[in-house]
Amino acid sequence: MSNKSTAGNKGPGIRSDCFVTLELTESGGLQIDLNSKVGTLFGDSIMELAKEVLARFEIKNAKLHIEDKGALSFVLAARIEAAIKQCIESDKEYWPDLIPENQYQTERDRYRRSRLYLPGNSPKLMLNAGIHQPDGIILDLEDAVAPAKKDEARLLIRNALRQIDFYGAERMVRINQIPRGLDDLTYLAPHNVNLILIPKCETAEQVNQVDEKIAQIAAQHSVTQPIYLMPIIESALGVVNAYQIAATSKNVVALAIGLEDYTADLGASRTKEGHESFYARSRLVNAARAAGIQAIDSVFSDVSDMEALRDVVLESKALGFDGMGCIHPRQIKVIHEFYAPSTQEVEKAQKIVRAFDQATEKGLGVVSVGSKMIDPPVVKRAQRTIDLAVKAGKLSKSWKDEA
Repeated sequence: MSNKSTAGNKGPGIRSDCFVTLELTESGGLQIDLNSKVGTLFGDSIMELAKEVLARFEIKNAKLHIEDKGALSFVLAARIEAAIKQCIESDKEYWPDLIPENQYQTERDRYRRSRLYLPGNSPKLMLNAGIHQPDGIILDLEDAVAPAKKDEARLLIRNALRQIDFYGAERMVRINQIPRGLDDLTYLAPHNVNLILIPKCETAEQVNQVDEKIAQIAAQHSVTQPIYLMPIIESALGVVNAYQIAATSKNVVALAIGLEDYTADLGASRTKEGHESFYARSRLVNAARAAGIQAIDSVFSDVSDMEALRDVVLESKALGFDGMGCIHPRQIKVIHEFYAPSTQEVEKAQKIVRAFDQATEKGLGVVSVGSKMIDPPVVKRAQRTIDLAVKAGKLSKSWKDEA
């Protein structure tokens, strides 16, 4: 511990963030110096917030300098708390209010066509991410955050989960690698996070460790809603153990693959054709399907080539994947459009659903389309195809009435 610390970001291009310097003193009370571009309008409220956070940690004598670049209150609070915790040991936390817009839960089989990665220590990228309508938003604590900033990012992500409107997107966080990632969960599980991504997952035991840690924290904070898990397979060992990882917990709802680390582990280069990862991707899809969960493909890194992205999505869909990651909002539209069912798939699903409805009306226990008998899982898949087509705008919600 030190009596002086800093937290946050500063410099050219920094927006919606702040940089704080804290020095604990033996006397003199609280001396707060604010340099803010919005100081005229919000200076008083920023000063009051700073005093409130300092009081939460019983800081009575200190010099605090805030260099503000338009940070919202939850960002300011996180940065001040991070600076405090570099100076003192404390189990206390400062929690901003949980806004009503974030008090929703997600279903285990919801659509996960797109998940947008956002660096966990960059608030400007978080604030309006939901307006792009990804199926999920990932606040990333792992690769996107410098090692020296990971403790700060935990607090920022915790506050973001409570204060940012995600516009209905599934609220996801990628924790750090196990075992460090287990400590991240203390700052996530009580705050209505929907899903945890487990990076570089290689064994079922790692999933169990995350599951057990979440259960402990949930019990302490009376959290009753499920927190889903998405292990990410990024190594040869992870591929070998894919089914055990997928099937180890009822909270695992999807299995993802990370091809950059996987190909590095193989000692191979990642190519556009993807021959080097075909086995791993196919095995992951089979493992996920055998465990009854979703299969999620890797990210596509060229954010400027939408035609190449389209081709990758179509190939991914043909392999059996349900969705993929994205690193820029412009990728979302293409991912949604081409993971959507084709015209032929929609027409086939309509025939199956109509046949099921007709059989049900007649009290028949057997459903057939042409000469083929249709069992309940096929009907369920057909209905899901219909739902995807409606969501993608390829079919009207009232399609039955329009027939």
